[in-house]
Amino acid sequence: MTAMQPTETIPVETATVGCDGGGGALGHPLVYLTLDQDGQVECPYCSRAFRLKEGVTLGHGH
Repeated sequence: MTAMQPTETIPVETATVGCDGGGGALGHPLVYLTLDQDGQVECPYCSRAFRLKEGVTLGHGH
């Protein structure tokens, strides 16, 4: 069985991202997702992939 590929990959600059599926009739409820240690996360609703932009480093929170 082959894993599904994300529908879209979106470069981001923050550790937390919001996804609403693009809004409109094809959207979904707004969810907030946190990037994993590899700097990426996939939306469980629409499979959009969010990936930390190349060269961006995240500060360590408290």
